[in-house]
Amino acid sequence: MTPFPLPPLLLRQWVETALQEALGDAGDHPTLATVPMGNPLTATISTRQAGVVAGVDLAATAFEMVDPDLVVQIHADDGTKVVAGAPLLSVEGEARSLLTAERTALNMLGHLSGIATATRALVDAVEGTDTHITCTLKSLPGLRAFQKFA
Repeated sequence: MTPFPLPPLLLRQWVETALQEALGDAGDHPTLATVPMGNPLTATISTRQAGVVAGVDLAATAFEMVDPDLVVQIHADDGTKVVAGAPLLSVEGEARSLLTAERTALNMLGHLSGIATATRALVDAVEGTDTHITCTLKSLPGLRAFQKFA
């Protein structure tokens, strides 16, 4: 766990908004049309390349909000440096539920981990100098707290 985790209320508010936008009133059409009910599924989200992880708690919250019966296991906390192929989290449960939440979870994991990885590269580049990396004002409304966290 990071030394400064984002408040669960903030996580839940953003995930609810993201899921409403992604699913609308009708739900996840592709999953509903192609995946029968009652199919168990286990999935692991892994990295494609080395970097710094950010957004794991958001991803876990997305799965848990779509279906509280999904079992989420976190393998890498926010702020962790990982190698390519490292597992970040695993999810087990109803396939429809898992697939309904996965796009929201993956989008935030990718976006925030990209920010965290780029920030770490900049911090490493100025190590040993009098230069300090600070946050930018160029963040997106609705995502500002998460982007600055990353």
